[in-house]
Amino acid sequence: MVTGAVKKANKEPEMLSSAGHKLGQLIGDWWETKVIFPLLSEVATSLGLFLDNRVVPRNCRSDKVQWSDTEGNFVDYDYVLELGGSASGKGIPVAFLESFWRRGARHSKDKARDDTNKLLPMRDTYPTARFLAIAACGEFTEPAKDYVRTRNVELFFVSKEKVIEAFKSIGAVIDYPDALPEAEKGLLVRALEETFTEQNQKLAAQNLRSIAGQGAFTSFKQRICGALTATPQEIRIYSLARCGPVVFESIELAAVFCPEIRPCFRRQERSVSLSTRFHSVTVPVFRAP
Repeated sequence: MVTGAVKKANKEPEMLSSAGHKLGQLIGDWWETKVIFPLLSEVATSLGLFLDNRVVPRNCRSDKVQWSDTEGNFVDYDYVLELGGSASGKGIPVAFLESFWRRGARHSKDKARDDTNKLLPMRDTYPTARFLAIAACGEFTEPAKDYVRTRNVELFFVSKEKVIEAFKSIGAVIDYPDALPEAEKGLLVRALEETFTEQNQKLAAQNLRSIAGQGAFTSFKQRICGALTATPQEIRIYSLARCGPVVFESIELAAVFCPEIRPCFRRQERSVSLSTRFHSVTVPVFRAP
């Protein structure tokens, strides 16, 4: 059970200048831990996978959910679905996801580029990672959405209006004019903190599913399950000859060797290529003489 994930903002007067940021952080934490985390937990349970997130106690990592890319750089991710993972040991990653809330549409394309390019290396690093996705809510422009989708990264999106309505259902106000003074933004933060009990956080998340439509959430879960359980549509087996040079002392001796139907090399490596409509990977499987 995830509790206490939404942290209270600092109420000190000197911190009022960042009230807008704190309000966004409260909403973003709620979206991550009370909306998307339970949804992915349902997927993990149905497929027998381990769901990792910063709120999951785990002694095999630090507070951050980090995986290395092909160059050995460690990158933080919001969620990772693992095959065979546990609290004491990492499993095989099969899905990586990022989530965020954006109050305004400004710099949407930059955000799309940052998160998409953060996810894409995992597909090359871990051939088992069949599913990459971004779960976003708030304001996100169509060009930004297109950027994500055209790079074969799934996008789950809930509009700002629906999130505002979900918060209104628990008596909380999260929208404000751009020109609102920082002191008044601070009052919104304090009011939200007082309203945002564990029970109300869950209630707002539950109401959001009704407001946005349960079908949208079900569809996203089905897309994840479809990608992770898809059977191969095509299997290709390659035989690649790999050996050192065969050296001849004369053209005549080389001419004798070349017409052979099956020249004798030292070893062969065979690989299997598996393709589904979601994913393709080529894996060496054995070597034979």
